Amino acid sequence: MKRETTVWLVVMLVGLAMLVAKGVVSGVGREYVQTEQKRFVQVEVPPPIGADADEKPTTQWLPAADAAARSLTPVPGSTELGWTAESPVTPRAYWEGMKADPSRTDLRLSVPRTIGLWVAAFFTLAIFSFLYRDNPFYKIAEACVVGVSAAYWMVVGFWDVIMPNMMAKLSPDSVRWAIPDVTGEPEWAYTVPLVLSIMLLWRLSPKGAWIARWPLAFIIGTTAGLRLVAFLHTDFLAQIRNSILPLAVVDQTAGFQFWPSFNNIVLVGAVLACLVYFFFSFEHKGFVGGVARGGIWVLMITFGAGFGYTVMGRIALLAIRLEFLMDNWLWLIDPTNIHTKIT
Repeated sequence: MKRETTVWLVVMLVGLAMLVAKGVVSGVGREYVQTEQKRFVQVEVPPPIGADADEKPTTQWLPAADAAARSLTPVPGSTELGWTAESPVTPRAYWEGMKADPSRTDLRLSVPRTIGLWVAAFFTLAIFSFLYRDNPFYKIAEACVVGVSAAYWMVVGFWDVIMPNMMAKLSPDSVRWAIPDVTGEPEWAYTVPLVLSIMLLWRLSPKGAWIARWPLAFIIGTTAGLRLVAFLHTDFLAQIRNSILPLAVVDQTAGFQFWPSFNNIVLVGAVLACLVYFFFSFEHKGFVGGVARGGIWVLMITFGAGFGYTVMGRIALLAIRLEFLMDNWLWLIDPTNIHTKIT
């Protein structure tokens, strides 16, 4: 077993070395960018035409080109802000631009984006390697996905939840550096979720982990209550409303509509058959048993369609990753004609 693992490891490393060599020689797997200088100035914008006489000019940061076009002068003592922005371009756009003007400096190879492309390809192949069996490459990719996802959602939770919903409510002055438009006075009622959050973190302590059960129970109970009401309105009642249909569809101009009426009859009949299957006050024999068996068929068709939809979604994800490998990375296919080199 160790010999087989060693052989496969050597094969993977040799294949990776060949891909890297191909990328260096033929240029595949490269990302290009176009740089642009951004310049902003602080100007006084006069009031609009027709404004009140006592309305004063406002100070704003505008692009330098827009300020010059509107003949706005910078605020005395202010400094101009500028930085370099990068936007991705296709390889074909890069080749066309360099062919038209070889001295252009705004088009260049992006080393960080190229490295990111190759890292993404490595992780994709590492995940695919699980089709053979569990291996170190898959374990590395799995650990990175879990770790990066946890870190990403931690950062999102901090900036989208903790900062605006707790810190900005308890101490507005301390977060104006991050949320300039925060206003109002401290709202001390938000001390309650702060205390509950601290109690929830108590689970990390070796002693007193039971303290975390109280906020956890509060969160689960509150979430269940809110989701129950939302489910009743958006799902349960909506399904009932969509099942109450006229069995005979009649249009004022065209008269009786056969196929819409047939569709409504089938839908209402299928819903009633499913309800009969779950109605256990009568024994499922005779007519009731036949209707219940029809409900079983409806449920199986519904579950099959749902499973098929899930499989189609997974196949679409697989196709996207294969397209990424063949198109963006190796340039073996070119459906959008962005890798065709200019001669």
